Amino acid sequence: MKLPFLRYLPGLGSPPVRQVVGGPGTPSAPAEAALHYLLAELPELLLAAVLDLPTGQLLATYAAERGYQPSLLAAPVAAVVQLLQQQSPPPEQPVEVLLTLASQLHLVRLRSGSQQVLFLAVGSHDTNLALLRQLAENAVQLLETTS
Repeated sequence: MKLPFLRYLPGLGSPPVRQVVGGPGTPSAPAEAALHYLLAELPELLLAAVLDLPTGQLLATYAAERGYQPSLLAAPVAAVVQLLQQQSPPPEQPVEVLLTLASQLHLVRLRSGSQQVLFLAVGSHDTNLALLRQLAENAVQLLETTS
């Protein structure tokens, strides 16, 4: 029988992974700063990643559990964003994409200029959608001001 709260007790299971990881060989300081900001504001964050669209590389990632793999999301998220950009009329550009599941909210927020994408996943019972959207906007602004 698995009791999820036991994994937080020392010696009874692996502690949750609460570490932001920068991408290999990429200048990831602004992306890491944005994810640290989100983690400080949203401790219930399940998954977060900053994706560079032109190269398809992850600049920084965060996963609450070892089983979550942000690298598997890079290609599908990039494909969806590029499809939306192609379908949008010239003056309009997508700003964000929201996926709602029964237990999770997934938000993809584009940086102005559409060169980078911020992906967030949270439990829908833990986080208010308006708060999530505002924090994602603040994190994208942090990406823009620090790069």
